[in-house]
Amino acid sequence: MDPHAALMWHGGQTAAAAQLYPAAPRPWLDLSTGISPWAWPVPALEPKVWQSLPSRAALEQLEFAAARVFGLNDTEQISAVPGSDIAIRLLARLLPANRVAVVGQSYAGYSAAWPEARVLPFDKARNADLMICANPNNPDGAVVEARKLQRLRNIRIVDEAFADAMPEVSMLPHRNGAIVLRSFGKFFGLAGVRLGFVVANKPVIRELRGLLGDWPISGPAIAIGTAAYCDRAWQGLQRHRLAQGSARLAALLVDHGLDNRGGTNNFTLCHAPNAPGLFIHLCRAGILVRPFVDRPDQLRLGIPGNDADWARLDTALKSWRLAE
Repeated sequence: MDPHAALMWHGGQTAAAAQLYPAAPRPWLDLSTGISPWAWPVPALEPKVWQSLPSRAALEQLEFAAARVFGLNDTEQISAVPGSDIAIRLLARLLPANRVAVVGQSYAGYSAAWPEARVLPFDKARNADLMICANPNNPDGAVVEARKLQRLRNIRIVDEAFADAMPEVSMLPHRNGAIVLRSFGKFFGLAGVRLGFVVANKPVIRELRGLLGDWPISGPAIAIGTAAYCDRAWQGLQRHRLAQGSARLAALLVDHGLDNRGGTNNFTLCHAPNAPGLFIHLCRAGILVRPFVDRPDQLRLGIPGNDADWARLDTALKSWRLAE
């Protein structure tokens, strides 16, 4: 068994990487997730937020704040969920289908939820009973035009996990019956909050809320999410930072001889002649990036968050080129 297998399912596996490379410098620089390195500044929360059960009124305020950012008017068509990964697995229970297709090589969680799904290009996937499309796609950033998704009549799940940084690609609020997923943690840099949203027609939302129960979101997550979605000035700054950071990262990789194969404003996918060797080299330098079973010649890198992290990545890539 490949000792790196655990690092190829999801990003963020620094503990597993540290076991494989105990001599690597600490702390690890984790560039494997695509989560923004700049987090929304969480204020101190009142003790009652931790001590009390979350109220339905507070949850509705969160959903209203998120709906405004997404351009929605009807909060009966949005449900907060404890992370979009859980939403994917619950939707697989709610939406049984004979023919399921995932558009292109994409997020591994789809195959976990729908083991029978076929991976197909969009023009073929559009004919399935149920189509799952990450838009923009993870890991190559491919975008399907919103109008193409809107015209379809099958069941469509459109995962816009990385669309907050690129709102121009979103099919909200003109989704025409599609089920759209949004993620909080990636854009706001707070993945530990475990918060996401499902936007769908009312019958799907009612069924989903029934599965989630009376307290689907923790009180702290509700308070943090509501305040963050109301902070429009910070969101504008974040989009600017992510756009600049992704452009700088793409340029750095090209400067070191790596071919740009796409990405989003949260990460860059690159091709390397010896991607497995580069991955191991970076691990030995205490830098974790994202390898793929189905893309063995490619690596995905998130954005370094400060000058020291940029210098550390640059130095590691320089030493790789010298070794080659």
